[in-house]
Amino acid sequence: MESEAEPIPVTRDVDLGTARLLPDVDRARAWLLTVDGAPQSYVDLDDPEHLEFEYVRRLAYAVETAFDAPVAAVHLGGGAMALPRRLARSLPGSRQDVVEVDRGLSELVARYLPLDDDTITVHAQDARTWLAAAPDASADLIVADVFGGSRVPAHLASVEFARHAARVLRPGGLYLANLADAAPFAFLGGQLATVREAFGGPAAGDLCLLAEPGVLRGRRFGNAVLAASRGALPLPLDALARRCAADAFPCRVVHGPALQALVGSPVYDASATPSPVPPEGAFTVG
Repeated sequence: MESEAEPIPVTRDVDLGTARLLPDVDRARAWLLTVDGAPQSYVDLDDPEHLEFEYVRRLAYAVETAFDAPVAAVHLGGGAMALPRRLARSLPGSRQDVVEVDRGLSELVARYLPLDDDTITVHAQDARTWLAAAPDASADLIVADVFGGSRVPAHLASVEFARHAARVLRPGGLYLANLADAAPFAFLGGQLATVREAFGGPAAGDLCLLAEPGVLRGRRFGNAVLAASRGALPLPLDALARRCAADAFPCRVVHGPALQALVGSPVYDASATPSPVPPEGAFTVG
């Protein structure tokens, strides 16, 4: 990290906006990364397994419940790479590719929050372009956590995009997507149908959703984690539900008939739209 004399917080113009690194006063080497005021990542360099954001913990729970050995992972969207840092500890020996389109952001993170693990490789490229060129059956895990500001881009919200993910995953692989929506869940319902269609229909593997009760009941806008398995190996839903229920901010694992009630119609490139604009202040800090 740069000298102590450099002003804190750190503010830099990056490719897609203005990034800020804000120190956590309660943790000596922990930082919050925002872009244009929207929280992107939280990283504790002394304790990479600590995950401050609830939705990132849910992603980690899904991965760590599904796998107990090293994985070949693809992270679409980098930020400060909180989840790859965690998995490098919880699933040591994993090979992780992180795809981040904002080269300036990646350079900022590398300068101030350097990785200490050479099993994580960062690629400065558009997520869909990188995934389209990836070899068939080359990954055990794909995590889609890409936001343009505070919205999931349209070209990462279609059946055509999800088919690339299905092709790149090995049988038994896991696909996770961080989404954001509010009742009546038009975007979220479309994404459930989109992933199901791309993965081969309802019989192709398990599909579930991890979300807080308040979001599911339509009380507020918020994150929801979509999880889908590729082919033969089902998601361990009971074990996952126990981990999610034990969190400081519990969430539900929705599947079966309750999930079906949320499923909309598949979305293709020709009609894909970004995720909805969050209400003012929903994801803004500092």
